[in-house]
Amino acid sequence: MAAKSVIFRHYERALAQWPVDALRPQISFQNVMRGRIEKQLGPASDKKTSYDPSKESKDTLVTPLKPYDEKAEMEQVNALYSLLENRYAKQVRRNLLNVTMLAEFFKYPLSERTMKPLSKPTYYEDFIKELEEAPKRSWLERYIHSWKGFIRWQ
Repeated sequence: MAAKSVIFRHYERALAQWPVDALRPQISFQNVMRGRIEKQLGPASDKKTSYDPSKESKDTLVTPLKPYDEKAEMEQVNALYSLLENRYAKQVRRNLLNVTMLAEFFKYPLSERTMKPLSKPTYYEDFIKELEEAPKRSWLERYIHSWKGFIRWQ
């Protein structure tokens, strides 16, 4: 039981640090994960309840819970922390300094032609700029911007 509370605290700490999606703040990774954690680790998961199909409607999808496995949960927490800390990207950056390992990490490197297509060389820069500006727009600006895609001025 003590292990469950430790794992629960690890999850809560990691989810408190998780960034909010600026493009879709109404869809929260934190809320989805908290629901899963409370089902698996919360007090309701300690009670042994059996599934009664007569209590559920035909449209409800019920996923049975797996039995609690402390090792698997700790691996999940470790994966969450590694994503949060961006461990793998840091490791690749560190290893890129070693030129002999460059070929190992990039078997198929992106060429300049890929990153700057001839048809529109600024495509990726414009895309990133659009992703940064989109959450800051008002509803009217979003509406006008959506109509700009339908109307061609040429």
